[in-house]
Amino acid sequence: MLHCTYMKVNSMLVVGVDEVGRGCWAGPLVAGAVMLERPIKGLRDSKKLSRAQREGLAVEIEREALAIGLGWVDAVTIDAIGLTAAVRLAMERAVAQITIDYDEVIIDGAYNFLAHLQQRTGPKISTLIKADDLIPAVSAASIMAKVARDKYMFELALKHPDYGFERHVGYGTALHLVQLKLQGITPEHRRSYKPIQALLHPTPKV
Repeated sequence: MLHCTYMKVNSMLVVGVDEVGRGCWAGPLVAGAVMLERPIKGLRDSKKLSRAQREGLAVEIEREALAIGLGWVDAVTIDAIGLTAAVRLAMERAVAQITIDYDEVIIDGAYNFLAHLQQRTGPKISTLIKADDLIPAVSAASIMAKVARDKYMFELALKHPDYGFERHVGYGTALHLVQLKLQGITPEHRRSYKPIQALLHPTPKV
């Protein structure tokens, strides 16, 4: 498997990076950065795991990982700087929490949000599509970010019980849209996103 190449054959210390919440209408964007000494059984893309599986693996990752970082960017900041810059900032904040020396950073996807941090003598920063399903450290980062963000949204549901945050965790579902129309927009909603803008500035009926 591909993760063996990175973690055993080359004996490299890899920091896996992934983010969650990019497409959400509400709540923060969260990036995870994880360095593992060895793979953990059951790691894969967090979206392919149940909530119970993710939470169980998160406990094991916290126990086994060499280092873990979480970078948070709130809705107000996302609106102010834009989504691309917000993802970059979240990943920067997550990686900055990894204080152990490492050989490479691998980011899930095709776009290198951290290319500007690459120095000639510094660790390599690369990308890989589906890394969250192929590289254990990236899978772990995906899981840690997802579990942390979901916990935040579950707590937000207690403050705003009418929005169903515990069910859709901020994503654009039919339930979310219905409740937005009924209840209005909270400070946690991303006002720069088109569905929210459409509610803030409805098109006048002719």
